[in-house]
Amino acid sequence: MSGIASSPVDPFAPDFLIDPYPAYEALRALGPAFALERYGVWAMAGYAEVEPALKDWKTFISGEGVGLHGMNPALPKPLTLQIDPPDHDKGRRVLGRTLSPGVARKLRETFQREAEKKVSELIDRGSFDAVTDLAEAYPMKVFPDAIGIRPDGREKLLAWSTFVFDSFGPENEMLAASRKAGLAAQSWIMECCARDALRPDGLGMMIYQAADEGEITEHEATHLVRPFLTAGIDTTVNGIGNTLLALATHPDEYRKLHHRPELARNAFEEGLRYDSPVQTFFRTTSRDVEIGGSVIPAHRKVLLFMASANRDPARWDRPDRFDVERVATGHVGFGAGIHACVGQMIARLEGELIFSELARRVKTIELTAEPKRRLNNSLRGLASMPVRVAAA
Repeated sequence: MSGIASSPVDPFAPDFLIDPYPAYEALRALGPAFALERYGVWAMAGYAEVEPALKDWKTFISGEGVGLHGMNPALPKPLTLQIDPPDHDKGRRVLGRTLSPGVARKLRETFQREAEKKVSELIDRGSFDAVTDLAEAYPMKVFPDAIGIRPDGREKLLAWSTFVFDSFGPENEMLAASRKAGLAAQSWIMECCARDALRPDGLGMMIYQAADEGEITEHEATHLVRPFLTAGIDTTVNGIGNTLLALATHPDEYRKLHHRPELARNAFEEGLRYDSPVQTFFRTTSRDVEIGGSVIPAHRKVLLFMASANRDPARWDRPDRFDVERVATGHVGFGAGIHACVGQMIARLEGELIFSELARRVKTIELTAEPKRRLNNSLRGLASMPVRVAAA
């Protein structure tokens, strides 16, 4: 790696993760591709490099793992996130059909009803924790219900996803802290994803129907329900939480949303760009590839800073400004290409419904105490955010 730009920063260190955006600016200034000295890996932080790399699955492959250390032996073999075509296509096709626009339309009515109920409850309380009482509570209710998962023990979904996303980084204090609860949750999740544990009318059973038709095996079906379930939780919880914080700390922007609730979907999209729930993913080069005059050799790990790409001034006008009217189309907060978040349609539906309901019925959202971050090697989210709301 001699002769190329490099950085000594540790993108998985707590001080970096608390506020990564100034560091991202410095990393983008290093050029299109650079080395992270601490881990001996390549990295890219600009939109012009990150977005095409996410889409170029033949060059930047996922089949050797999307974490620092390759495939994590603690995780059951997935069918989508860490596998490349043609093997990838089978699972993704089944999931795509399960989350078709037609299915989403049917879910919308139920999700809307739950959003109304949740916002009513929070308005009655006046003060609450916007993370545990809303950003976690709403997705943990509606999506597992839709899959057909039993109601008890759902907090284990968060423990599992926290561990999985920590495992994509180095062996550090965050991974060590989340491992025990994560692995303890794994058996519960696998039990819940078994055919006989699912409600017969849920989305999970649609995946087993693909097994009945010979498209996938029974074993593959079980291991496809699991990432499907967790994909609809982690990014959604953090996306809603981060957007809520942005609205609470930008009262003028919330005022715009309050006056124009039809901006709800747009505001959520901007929240995903402004403070991305998934900050980074690794890929591995399948061949020598030239990036901005530097050649990344074959079989090297490359860290893609997706959240940095979403703040790149070469792509976005005033990128550090949260603007609910911005057209944020093209952000990579959910990734891009064939490995884009499989739960993104559900996340967008939930975000739109919650923020439109808040916009209609809540005049102001104020922080009543300093929010606390939940540090994670790959996810950016909050542990708590005490707020007070005033009804419209």
